[in-house]
Amino acid sequence: MKIKALSLLIILAILPAAYAAKAPNGKGFPDHWGDPPVRQTRDLRLLPGNYGRGSSTLAKWIQVNLDKDASGKPAKNKGDWKSLFTPDTKTLAGWQVKSGFATYVIKDGAILGTTAKGSGNSFLCTDKLYGDFELEFEVKCHNQLNSGVQIRSQLKNPKAQYGGRVNGPQVEIEASGAKGAEAGYVYGEATGRGWLTPKAELKPHKHFKDGEWNKYRIVAKGPRIQTWINGTAIADLTDEPIYKTHSKGLIGLQVHGIGKKAGPFTVQWRNIRIKQL
Repeated sequence: MKIKALSLLIILAILPAAYAAKAPNGKGFPDHWGDPPVRQTRDLRLLPGNYGRGSSTLAKWIQVNLDKDASGKPAKNKGDWKSLFTPDTKTLAGWQVKSGFATYVIKDGAILGTTAKGSGNSFLCTDKLYGDFELEFEVKCHNQLNSGVQIRSQLKNPKAQYGGRVNGPQVEIEASGAKGAEAGYVYGEATGRGWLTPKAELKPHKHFKDGEWNKYRIVAKGPRIQTWINGTAIADLTDEPIYKTHSKGLIGLQVHGIGKKAGPFTVQWRNIRIKQL
């Protein structure tokens, strides 16, 4: 039994960083360090910085970042692109469903979100929190389903059913239809404010291609949030109040609640990557 327990500790110590940006003892690593090394040695030793026990590869990575912080030099990973989901991703480790009980699975190289009757808005959320960043992804959404991507968002009552209520800025995902729609504008999900994009700028458009993959780009820097769909600039919002309350938070992929409508409706995401600024 002792041998099995030791083997389990070693396996846990060398799990890929995608499973969470935390040390083996549960202590979180600073955001600007990026993710720990994916490939790690199979030894087990005491880690610097009171991060518990782990591999020598992990120990070296921690020490390098501690030394850089002490010298005032920026971390190497800041400014580098990091993949949150690619067509080769096999699991949704590092993500958790919150607020509702819609389902999320990996299918055909994409995250497939499917509505569930009676569920409220559901969100597949990153374990990691992000502040200033550039985010890119591709999305395809059923014409009868409204969706969105949360940025810098938080959880109200995280111990409540379904992990609490996701709240914060949301970049809208919506089919254009015959008259165009509000895809790419910024909404205040569960903030009590409704649209954060000013009413005068909420002009329906048809830059979102119905039934096709659409590429989104989002840049969040300080109180300013900019969005693009398929290369076309959509929103340029500067909102000091929302930045004051939501300067950093999770990223969440929304499956909107449909009440008792027939459904099911689906939304898909792929090629999700982020660069911290």
